[in-house]
Amino acid sequence: MAKREVDIVVLSDIHLGTYGCRATELLQYLKSIKPKALVLNGDIIDVWQFSKRYWPTTHMMVVKHLIGLIAKETTVYYIPGNHDEMLRRFKGFQLGSLKITNKLSLKIDNQRLWIFHGDVFDVVMQHSRWLAKLGAIGYDTLIIINSIVNYLLLKMGRGKISLSKKVKNSVKSAVKFINNFEDTVCDIAAENKYDYVICGHIHHPDIKSVVTRHGPVTYMNSGDWIENLTSLEYTSGKWSIYNYNEDPLAQAIDINKKKHGNETAKTMMESLMLELNVKQEATKATVIRA
Repeated sequence: MAKREVDIVVLSDIHLGTYGCRATELLQYLKSIKPKALVLNGDIIDVWQFSKRYWPTTHMMVVKHLIGLIAKETTVYYIPGNHDEMLRRFKGFQLGSLKITNKLSLKIDNQRLWIFHGDVFDVVMQHSRWLAKLGAIGYDTLIIINSIVNYLLLKMGRGKISLSKKVKNSVKSAVKFINNFEDTVCDIAAENKYDYVICGHIHHPDIKSVVTRHGPVTYMNSGDWIENLTSLEYTSGKWSIYNYNEDPLAQAIDINKKKHGNETAKTMMESLMLELNVKQEATKATVIRA
């Protein structure tokens, strides 16, 4: 199958290492596209809830695919979020085409774009980290319960439901938090003369124009790969929300888990690092000859 070419892809809130992560679906999506640049906008690996007892083959396959893109010299930006915040100490680190940064400012078609995860505007994150971590555990538990409920509903011939979305939509404080988050982000982006701002964090995919006291700005959120299964794509001068559930071509891609079943995380990473080193040495040799 020919891969769909995309100029920029923004992914966030994948939460590898948790039971709620939809790694298989993400792999199918990644295998269906050929991005020129990939932005990993936070909460890619969930360090908060990471457990050596739970690291499925598909989760490692996602890591392998991402490192494979780096080995092929696809530009990859990694912007850590609150669940993988330990990587923030490595800002400025670069390996091949991989760059780690806490925020990203780009100019695309003469318009300024600001990308960051968004947890800096979460009051709970800033002042009650223990409560935020407890909430993350509760959310993951709710996702597990939701998967069981949906399994039973499908057996009964009924459609799937999202318990967390029902909770968010029914709790006024949750709706208010999302609105306040978006308003704050847009106000600061417009004040700093940005035309577009992209966030993750709140698991709420969206593209909308917002008028602030400093002028208009386009707000975008890439959603997540636990419930919404969405990303942001930029192609031919236009931004759009990608939705896996509306992509039958990606859904039809076969993920061969058996091929990687006997490969441990250690051996897989060793082979990938070897591949990266070979690429780097080849590049150095080309420069020397030149």
